[in-house]
Amino acid sequence: MEVIILPSSKEIGALAADAIEALVRNKPNAVLGLATGSSPLPIYDELARRHDQDGLSFEEVSGFALDEYVGLPVGHYESYREVIRREFTNRVDVGAANVHGPDGSAEDIQGACESYEAAIKAAGGIDLQILGVGTNGHIGFNEPGSSLASRTRIKTLAEQTRQDNARFFDNVRQVPHHVVTQGLGTIMDARHVVLVAFGAGKADAVRDFVEGPVSASCPASVLQFHPRATIVIDEAAAAKLGGAPAYRHAFENKPAWQGL
Repeated sequence: MEVIILPSSKEIGALAADAIEALVRNKPNAVLGLATGSSPLPIYDELARRHDQDGLSFEEVSGFALDEYVGLPVGHYESYREVIRREFTNRVDVGAANVHGPDGSAEDIQGACESYEAAIKAAGGIDLQILGVGTNGHIGFNEPGSSLASRTRIKTLAEQTRQDNARFFDNVRQVPHHVVTQGLGTIMDARHVVLVAFGAGKADAVRDFVEGPVSASCPASVLQFHPRATIVIDEAAAAKLGGAPAYRHAFENKPAWQGL
């Protein structure tokens, strides 16, 4: 696990975008894992800027969303399929047919989850998975207690997560209780994971999953087992990391050719 501490969300977005640009230029048909929430927005803003100003093309790229609410009508403004379109894919040249998401409105949820796993496998697996982290340590919507080997499935949201996500709705009562999410095992299959976090509200979660024990009580801690997990955070999110000086030293002295 590589931990990189940067001054601002803008620099975090730029560094993560560097990794995605390098991947896409080297492999034009790359498969991206797309996260929602506020954390990935600086990444999407920077990628859209590079598309507009530098000609970075996503025409052959495929994308798979991490999760989706269950029970929201198709086309709902806060459905994650719509959020990803609005914040990223509609701002670049990726084909609409190349962007996939779990089906939270399916009559057969279990069958839809199995189909989603099969679609990721058929695409060759995810090359780079973008992640945020919840205040309780969840990634995707794998809440505390999730199996570290879990696959795409339906989950019940923790009340803290519903409270955290209420800012996207008129009130917490509108936040669904259930979601379909890629499992921790699914996330771990990605060849490269880039998790971004900023703000003091994430400091406890960052400390727990980076330096605490690997445990289902902190789902993001499973990333300690990933062969290529890059954690990019700001100073506020890094405030409770005991190893912060060592992480800064390692990044400052990292060979330029190594990339992320």
